[in-house]
Amino acid sequence: MQALQFSRTGDLAALQLVDIDRPRPAAGEVLVEVRAAGLNPSDVKNVLGRFPYTTLPRVPGRDFAGVIVEGPPQLLGKSVWGTGKGLGFTRDGSHAHYLSLPADAAASKPRSLSFSQAAALGVPYTTAWDALQRSQVGNGTRLLIIGANGAVGAAALGLAKALGAEVLSAVRNPVEHERLLAAGNACLPLDQPEQLAAQVEAVFPGGAEVIFDTTGFWLPASVSALASFGRIAYIAAPLDGMVNLPALNLYRRGGTLIGVNSLLYSPEQCARMLDQFGQLFDSGLLSPPGSLREMPLSEGPQAYAAVNAPGSCEKIILLPHG
Repeated sequence: MQALQFSRTGDLAALQLVDIDRPRPAAGEVLVEVRAAGLNPSDVKNVLGRFPYTTLPRVPGRDFAGVIVEGPPQLLGKSVWGTGKGLGFTRDGSHAHYLSLPADAAASKPRSLSFSQAAALGVPYTTAWDALQRSQVGNGTRLLIIGANGAVGAAALGLAKALGAEVLSAVRNPVEHERLLAAGNACLPLDQPEQLAAQVEAVFPGGAEVIFDTTGFWLPASVSALASFGRIAYIAAPLDGMVNLPALNLYRRGGTLIGVNSLLYSPEQCARMLDQFGQLFDSGLLSPPGSLREMPLSEGPQAYAAVNAPGSCEKIILLPHG
């Protein structure tokens, strides 16, 4: 079969389209014919060597949608989707014609989603879902999403609305700010960190019950915008990993910090998340993703370069059989 594979890290030139043996599923596993595979920034960072636990040689790719072609008879022909820890890092991932993984790690694909649409959702939606669930977002929760124009932020925006939360977005880009407003979303323009608390207070008197910072850069400013006993979920931090946090202010509010890392969840655990929020697509509470750029697997190296380009924000879907 054809697959993207790298045997060294540090340079995207290490990624090559190769012919390798089709995987043989072990006991309790299934073989999935990959119809579409999402390309995430973390896949690019993996080839660049940002994940020291990756074993080589390796087929990258975390997200997939496809059809089970080997496994228990009752599962053959089933349309599935998935993501999770290990895929593309310590076991071969989805940027190939076929993928083997535990049977419990392949969730039923929502009927309302195409293979490409399903493959676009794994990492951003499981990350957003984990953040919302662990920060107890539900009906009526006053939620601020910082960076709502990114993949995870957009996922959180849709999921939070489906859960019945009162959602306030915040973005720095003026064009994205106008786009979100035009789409009917309450949205703040991000400018000076010291202004954030007053901006949020004008919409949510007393502060936001939950703040989801998808950038990591607004974490210190978020503390002053937080309601008493509020929760701040975050998924990123500066490159040096250090944040000057106003801990006394957070303590006085009884606030809680929640670090969100989708790589902590196995494919089996992610499948359970996919089953939960996947129902929201089939019920009409969540809209399918749009603006996807489909590329054949043979153009995988070019696709990785496009995602790695400065300012890139398009979602690329690799089509192994396209």
